[in-house]
Parts: sequence; structure tokens; C-alpha cells
Amino acid sequence: MTEAILLVGGKGTRLRPLTVHTPKPMVRAAGVPFLTHQLARARAAGVEHIVLATSYLAEVFEPYFGDGSSLGLHLEYVTEEEPLGTGGAIRNVASRLHSGPDEPVLVFNGDILTGLDIRALVRTHEATGADVSLHLTKVSDPRAYGLVPTDGTGRVLAFLEKPQTPEEIVTDQINAGAYVFRRSVIDTIPHGRPVSVERETFPGLLSAGAHLQGMVDSTYWLDLGTPAAFVRGSADLVMGRAPSPAVPGRCGDRLVLPTAVVAPDAKLTGGTVVGEGAFVAEGARVDGSTILPGAVIEPGAVITDSLIGTRARIGTRSVLTGTVVGDGAVVGADNELREGVRVWCDARIPAGAVRFSSDQ
Repeated sequence: MTEAILLVGGKGTRLRPLTVHTPKPMVRAAGVPFLTHQLARARAAGVEHIVLATSYLAEVFEPYFGDGSSLGLHLEYVTEEEPLGTGGAIRNVASRLHSGPDEPVLVFNGDILTGLDIRALVRTHEATGADVSLHLTKVSDPRAYGLVPTDGTGRVLAFLEKPQTPEEIVTDQINAGAYVFRRSVIDTIPHGRPVSVERETFPGLLSAGAHLQGMVDSTYWLDLGTPAAFVRGSADLVMGRAPSPAVPGRCGDRLVLPTAVVAPDAKLTGGTVVGEGAFVAEGARVDGSTILPGAVIEPGAVITDSLIGTRARIGTRSVLTGTVVGDGAVVGADNELREGVRVWCDARIPAGAVRFSSDQ
């Protein structure tokens, strides 16, 4: 296994305002762009050549990662003129692949944090002679996902839409967003138009008699599509619950990046990250949260399970729980922001303007 495709073209609309200025794979998780973790894990599994299928804010990727040599990789970038969907994006980069027709090509979605044994997926693909092999994971509540039932040998039987009734939940296995394609199969995907690999390519291959193999790997798996999930994923990386060779420090309760300043009596717990140039003042408490570079947390602020954007400022004694604060925003003193609140980039919330309890 020497090459892979990484699908990093999505707009990340569910993550806004984090993705207003930054493409989703470049939002920082555990101190580095999330894509860094995926690239490092692919390299550790023996991948050498990766093609990035880019679209939204495509100009951001290459200046950061260059040719990939600093990670021991050879990276190439292909930008879609118009969004092509997952299948269309895979087909659009096919000309950059070097593999022969029967050789395996890894494909990863750019927003999945996983402990998948990549080598085991490739071994399964080769041992079964499959046309496409899929990483499947088991979830306790599969209603939000498409289901992928398999037979006793792991061969995929169907691709089922999100179940609407209990009777439709025939398996707890879902598509986990990592695949191995036989190189020649990629060339059968229509070129130059949007194609969904999940809704068109895989069901079409199955109906044509192709061999699609599922491999259940129930190690760590998390879709980072929402702010709450992204914050949790970053904390899990810091605490070592999610594996990555790219975490820039030892695993533990906190990760403070160089040039960040944290007051001696400030308390950082739960996998909190404080980015470069950020400042956490005296008496502040930050739990399970990400403080991006240049942000300021003023004295006595309490921040839990939240993400504070680049150069944002959180005022004295403000309490934030399950909140996302966009780049450059200012939350004044004595505010309370609770689960699900999103403060847009460069917004200004005056002191004491938002509360869920009395001001006494």
C-alpha cells in the first residue's frame, strides 16, 4: 500500500463559524490542523503518496503542508472547479494515481477521527479479492446513519438509507468513511459530474455483482461534523483516547502550546488545548475545551466543552458551556452562554448581555 486519496473538499457547514475562514480539515484539533492527524496515521501505516481532493478554501492546504516531505509523504493537490461529491472527487483525482489496475488505493473522508487499523483493512481487501472494501463500525443508535448489513464472511449485502422505523434497523453496522478501492474500479466512476459514492457508486457496484467487503473495526471512531463532536475529538486526542502520532506533546489533561501563557492558578482539565500566543488569566477554569491561537480568557471565566476561536476574547467571569466562539469575537464580562450557542466571527456581546440566571 503506497497511495491514498483524502477527501477534504467539504464546506463544513455544520461546523460554522469555525469554517468561515478555515476549511474543516484545517481546524485545529489537539494543537494542529485535524488533517495532520490523518496524514500522520496514514504514513504510519505505510502510505507514501497522498492526493488531496480539495474544493472549499482550497488555497489554504498547500502553503501549510507543501509537498509533504516534512511528514515523510509525497502530497499532491487537485482542486474541483465545482463540487463533485465524494465519488466525483475520487474520480477527479484518478489521473494522479500511480497504482496498477488491480492494486489497492485507500480513500479517507476528511472529517473522521478513528483508530482504524489501516493495514488490517488492506489485508482484508487483498485476502478477499474484493473490488471495494469498507471500514464498518458499530454504533449504539444507528438511526442517524446509513446501514451496511453483511453476511457471515463480511461480504456487503446492501446499503440501506437511514432507518425510519425500529423494524428497519436490521444491523448496527454503519459506513465509517474509509475504503480500499481496486484501482480499476475508480475509473468506472462517471467523470466530470457530481457523484455520491455512498448513494450511487456503492449501490451501483453491488447491483452489478461487484464484491464489496466490509471489515468491522470498533476501535475509536468519531464523525467530527458538529462543533460538539470536534471539541470532544480534540480533547480525546490530548488525553490519548484517540490515537495519533501527530499530537505535539505528551498525552494528559492539558496541552499548552509554545508561546501560550497560562496563569499559575488557572485550572486546565479534560484534554483542554491552549494554542500558540493565547492567554488564560488568573482564576480561569477551562475544561475539555479548545482555545485557539491568540485568544484571551480573562480572569475568573469558566469554559466547559467549548471552542474559542483565533484572537477571540472571553470576558471576566463569563461562563460558557458547549459554546463555539468564532474568530475575533468578543464576549464581554458576566455573560452566560449555554449548549449550542454559536457566536459569529468578529461579533461583540456587551458585558452582562446574555444570561440564563439572575444577575445577583
